[in-house]
Amino acid sequence: MKFAKRLVASALVVSMLGLTAPVQAAMLPTDSVLSVGQNPQQRDAVAAFMAREDVRQQLQHLGVDPQQASERVAALSDAEIADLNGKIADLPAAGSDVLGVLLFLFILLLVTDILGLTKVFPFTRSVR
Repeated sequence: MKFAKRLVASALVVSMLGLTAPVQAAMLPTDSVLSVGQNPQQRDAVAAFMAREDVRQQLQHLGVDPQQASERVAALSDAEIADLNGKIADLPAAGSDVLGVLLFLFILLLVTDILGLTKVFPFTRSVR
């Protein structure tokens, strides 16, 4: 019995030594992690949309500071910018669905406030 326990323990030690892999840690530049700016045309299109006067007026009407909304949109990831740009591109030429995009931005900012990532609205409490 004692011999079997020693044999199993030795086999486990040998197998654990064989499983270790070399580990290397290094600093990564921020650009490689965030990959911000991969598609500047989409960011420019969204920024131009946010700079429109009717969009700014609608944001103010909803109680959102246009400057803070623009800063928050500038901090979006590339995937979020592509999604938002797709929604803007699908809008009619007359811009009758601006309310939908503004509602999307409002909900996005509201969710980020609740998650504690931003503090745009004074009426929200962070879950953090």
